[in-house]
Amino acid sequence: MKKFLISLVTFFLIFCSYAKASTPTQPAVSADGAIVLDANSGRILYSKNIDTPYAPASTTKIMTALLTLENCKLNDMVTVGKKPPVADGSKIYIFEGEKLTVEQLLYGLLLASANDCAEALAEHIGGSIDGFSQMMNRKAKELGCKNTNFVNPSGLYDDKHRTSARDLALIMKELVKQPEYSKIAKTSSYKIPPTNVCKEERPLWNENKLVQPYSKFYYNICEGGKTGYTIQSLHSYVASASKDNHRLIVALTHDNNKTYFNDSLALFKYAYENFDLVEPYLKGQTIENYSINKNSSIPLSLGENFYYTIEKTLASKASFKIEPKLNENLGKASLKKGDTIGTAQVKLDGKSIGEVKLLSGKDYTPKTTASTVLTNTVSTGKTILKYVFYVFIIILAIYIVLRIILIIKRKKRRKRFKYKK
Repeated sequence: MKKFLISLVTFFLIFCSYAKASTPTQPAVSADGAIVLDANSGRILYSKNIDTPYAPASTTKIMTALLTLENCKLNDMVTVGKKPPVADGSKIYIFEGEKLTVEQLLYGLLLASANDCAEALAEHIGGSIDGFSQMMNRKAKELGCKNTNFVNPSGLYDDKHRTSARDLALIMKELVKQPEYSKIAKTSSYKIPPTNVCKEERPLWNENKLVQPYSKFYYNICEGGKTGYTIQSLHSYVASASKDNHRLIVALTHDNNKTYFNDSLALFKYAYENFDLVEPYLKGQTIENYSINKNSSIPLSLGENFYYTIEKTLASKASFKIEPKLNENLGKASLKKGDTIGTAQVKLDGKSIGEVKLLSGKDYTPKTTASTVLTNTVSTGKTILKYVFYVFIIILAIYIVLRIILIIKRKKRRKRFKYKK
């Protein structure tokens, strides 16, 4: 009986341990919207109301930064207009007519969350706040954002100014590709030197505690982030982290408790501890040789890396397969190495999980053989004979009709001649 009880307890402990390992507990967050997005594979590792639109407050500024880095050089000079100095909310107090570089304004935008810097950049790039807002919305659609509408570059509250946790993550995913972004966003402090108008230095401190080494929230793999708050919007936060080339994005929206630093760390930890990024297929890899005919074949080459994020408990048992879907009439026309010739469906344990482009692995030109020439010649000859036959039939029909008409006319003439006699 004692041995039985020991065995039962041991089994129970092993079972509980297995259950815990196979279904890790997700962290609870106070934000109403939350997501962990794997930037490499696109897989969502944590979700909570990810498509519900909320007012994003100053997390809006990551879109402003993205458009700035895409449209400007850091040393471009910006002359401040009339409106930015009187912007509401947080600012570093720039002046009308002041000349600042794009880089200096970006430091003000991302470290101090300055609304006056946001508006100065918006006017410089879009010509006006409205013009820049249109650019923001066009870019959002390009990135696949479906629940976003921007009306200003700073995030000042407006009932029509909205985005979702998923959309915010998609914007950050694109922004962090810009190397200048992380350089600026990870800077603890910065001083804007005297300008043509302001004779004093402007010291700036980074409000993102995940990049501040002295902070209890310091996260050494954080690539940058942005906080946001207004009374109506509540708190929001978005950040990126990268570990061993595995990049994750966390976005939190509409947080009433201001626990976004703690919650972000918990989400990053949860994702890195429970998921692995795998690359079952790599760009340039030949998956098979496709036979065009008995004498010719072309290698099917992958046009991009394929990433997938998988639960660590399942990684060792995962079975990936790839199924080519080639363009119609492949092989009938010439190909250059690198030409797109179709796609390939990637499957995990029989379930489709994505697709990659397929490229031709070499140049290919259809060969013209003697038999092909003979076949084409015979075919052409048959076509000509067919048309000649049709023309002959038409001419014969016309001849017969004319002959009949002529015979009828002759008979009529004979009858008239008889009557006259």
